[in-house]
Amino acid sequence: MTVNPFDADRPPEVSRTGGRRRRGGGRRRDDSLMVPDVQFDSYYGRQVVKPAPWESDIPAYIFLGGLAAGSGLLGAGATARDLPALRRNSRYAALAALAAGGIALVRDLGKPSRALNMMRTVKLTSPMSVGSWILTAFGAFAGLAAASEAGRHLVDDDSGLGRVRRLADPVAATGSALLAPPLAAYTAVLLADTATPSWHESYRELPFVFVGSANAAAAGLALVTAPTSQTGPARKLAVAGAATELVAFAQMERTMGDLVAEPLHSGRAGALLKASKILTVGGALGAALFGRNRAAAAVSGLALMAGSACTRFGIFEAGIESAKDPRYTVTPQRERLERRRAQGVTHDSITTSRQ
Repeated sequence: MTVNPFDADRPPEVSRTGGRRRRGGGRRRDDSLMVPDVQFDSYYGRQVVKPAPWESDIPAYIFLGGLAAGSGLLGAGATARDLPALRRNSRYAALAALAAGGIALVRDLGKPSRALNMMRTVKLTSPMSVGSWILTAFGAFAGLAAASEAGRHLVDDDSGLGRVRRLADPVAATGSALLAPPLAAYTAVLLADTATPSWHESYRELPFVFVGSANAAAAGLALVTAPTSQTGPARKLAVAGAATELVAFAQMERTMGDLVAEPLHSGRAGALLKASKILTVGGALGAALFGRNRAAAAVSGLALMAGSACTRFGIFEAGIESAKDPRYTVTPQRERLERRRAQGVTHDSITTSRQ
């Protein structure tokens, strides 16, 4: 027993009765009195992750950006194949879709100055910062391509402006082709970089889903607007884009796991994604089998564009719903923790102890 100046303030000790308990004696432990393993179903009735404060302008921007990217790529291919109608329509479509997507983005941000503020810095670790510069660079090449296309009918090729136009045309086509895949994919990286469960867990395959969907949509628009004699590249791109989207989406579902993939199959998101598969498959088959028929090509093209839009809106809705239910956040975290424990990794988690 220690003696110090504060002993006078201590309450008197209560003497123990019954002597010292023998080792191994006393009541036997009843397993029924042990606390059972917790089965998580809520976090005090609250959300763990706050849903993204985005409205429908964001999935519309994602769709239109993908449509612009695919059209830019298709326009470059038409330039190489010397298909003037397909080249013209694809170039104008790329610029128009990009402008419409920019309007949707500004509407979500609230005012144009906020969009301009994103261009004040370059942060390579930020998908939003990198994506803003990709969007701007693609817009410059898409605008140059559209201007070159308009100049074919406004400027004499033998004049000074005509020579400049001829020099600028391949530069615009090449720039659009090189920046098209990053423009189509960066929005997937942006979604996956959030804490929203269904977006975050799809980070491996979602860029491929978006790139395939963008190509399918652009090919669909070309099937609607271009003569069938020049839509050969569009038909091939439609099949390739649809196949890429469907295969990547199926792999994404397997990688995400049954629980986190649940929002992809339920509610409004499930209905949109189911419609997307039907429209994408139908549009690709129609383009491949009946693409030389004008009416069939137009119907197939509309189906491909509608399927692409349903994909973007469906994935967006699934992510919002997954953030509202804490099961989709906590359960995958626990599963990852258990896998790390099984591998012997216990030194870098605040919920585990060093063995």
